[in-house]
Amino acid sequence: MRVLILAASVAALSMIPVSAQTVSLDSCRRMAVRTNKQLKMADAAVEGAHHTKKAAFAAYLPSIDAGATYMYNQHKISLLGEDAKLPTMQFDPTTGKYEYNLVKGPDGIPIKDPKTGQYVPSTVAVIPKEAMTFDTRSVFAGVITLTQPVYMGGQIRALNDIAHYAEEALAAGRRSAERDVIYAVDESYWTVVSLQAKRELAGSYLNLLDSLDRNVKAMLDEGVATRADLLSVDVKLNEAKIMQSRVDNGLSLARMALATACGLPVDTEMVLADEALSHEPAETPADYNIEDVYARRQDLEAVRQGIGVMRGQEKLAMSTMLPKIGIVGAYEFSTPNVIDGFNRKLKGGFSVGAALTIPIWHWGGNYNKYRAAKAATRAQQIMLEDLEDKVTLQVNQAKFKYEEAYKTLSLARSNMASAEENLRCARDGYLEGVLTTNDVIAAQTAWLQANSEKIDAEIGVRLCTTYLDKVLGIGY
Repeated sequence: MRVLILAASVAALSMIPVSAQTVSLDSCRRMAVRTNKQLKMADAAVEGAHHTKKAAFAAYLPSIDAGATYMYNQHKISLLGEDAKLPTMQFDPTTGKYEYNLVKGPDGIPIKDPKTGQYVPSTVAVIPKEAMTFDTRSVFAGVITLTQPVYMGGQIRALNDIAHYAEEALAAGRRSAERDVIYAVDESYWTVVSLQAKRELAGSYLNLLDSLDRNVKAMLDEGVATRADLLSVDVKLNEAKIMQSRVDNGLSLARMALATACGLPVDTEMVLADEALSHEPAETPADYNIEDVYARRQDLEAVRQGIGVMRGQEKLAMSTMLPKIGIVGAYEFSTPNVIDGFNRKLKGGFSVGAALTIPIWHWGGNYNKYRAAKAATRAQQIMLEDLEDKVTLQVNQAKFKYEEAYKTLSLARSNMASAEENLRCARDGYLEGVLTTNDVIAAQTAWLQANSEKIDAEIGVRLCTTYLDKVLGIGY
C-alpha cells in the first residue's frame, strides 16, 4: 500500500510544470565550453601531447630490457663422428726433442701404411665420441640489458623540443577553438534576445492595429468612416498576425539552437537574463596595440609554437650527421652453458661495452633532409607574417564595424523618438478628423520599422563588441 502511495506521489509531482530556468550569457558560455565535443576532442589531443612529451623526456634516462628464448632441437651436438685416435709422443734425450711413437721395421725405420701413406703410430690416445657429445636438445637463454645514451647528436633534445612545442601548439589551438565556441554561443544568445524583443514588438503592433480596428468599426457605424478604411486595417491586421507567427517560429528555433550550443536538450526551456533589453549597451573605447593583439591571439600562438616544432625538426635532421655514443651493460645467462665446461646448470655473467656510430658518407641524403627542414621553417615563418597582416586587417574591420554599430544605434534611437511622436500626432489627427486611416497605418508601420531597427542596432552593438573582443584576443 505504501509503495502505491509513493508511486502515485511521484507521478503527481512529475506532472507539475517546472518553471523555466533563468540563465545569463556567462552561464551559457560556461555550459557550452563544458559540453562542446570539439573542445573535448581538443582536450584529449592536448592530453596525448602531454604524454608524448613525457615519453620524449624518458629518452634521457637509461632503459632496462629483458629477453629470453627457448629452443628444442631434435639431435645432440657431437664434435666427433667416431672415437678419435691421436698419436702420442715421448722425449728423446739424445735429440732433446719429443718424437712420435711409431712402429718401426727390423731396420729401425718407421713403417708407413700402404693405403694412406702415413706413419703408423705404435701407441695412440683415444678420445671417445661420447666425451665430445653435448646435449643441446633443450636450450634456454636470457639477457637483461641496460642502455644509457651518452651523446646522440642532439636527437633526444630535439625530440623533447618538438614534443614541448607540439603540446603548446595544441593548447593554443584549444584556447582559440574555445573563443570560437563562445562567439557562436553569443550569436545564438543575442539572436534569441532579438527575436524575443521583436515578438513583444509584434504583440504591441498587433495591439495598435486591434485598437485602430475597433475605432474604425465604431466610426463606420457612425458613418464617418468607409468600408475601404476598415478593409485596409484588416489587411494590416492579418499581416501583423502572420508576422507574429513567423517571429514565434523563429524564436522557437533560435531557442533550440541556443540549447544545443549549450549542450542541453533542444526542448529545454530557458529564460535569458537579457530578454528584456533593460540596459543600453555602453560604448567602450576600442584602442589597442597591434603587437599586444598578436601576443594574445591564440591562433597566432599556435603557429608560433608550430615554428618551434619546425626548428626541432631541423635539429633532428642535423643529428643524423653527428656521431652517437651509448653505453650498454648486460647480464646474460643460459642452460646449457660453457662457462666452466659444458653443463646443464643455469649460469651467466656480466658484460659492459660502448658503441660509437659516426656518419661518414650518405650521398648528401642527410644534409638534404636538414635543408628541407629549414625550408619548412621558413615557410611557417612566412605564414605567420601573412596571418599577422590578415589579423591587422581583421582588427581594423572589426573596429570600423564597432564604431558603425554605435552610430547606427544613435540614429535608430533618434528615429524611434521621431516615429513615436509621428504616431502620436497621427492618432490625434485621426481622432480630430484631419488625417485618414492610411495616415495612421503609415505612422504605425513607421513606428514598427523604427522599433525593429532599434532592436537590431542594440543587438548589433553587442555582437560587434563580442566580435571585437574576439579579434583583439581579450575577454572571456
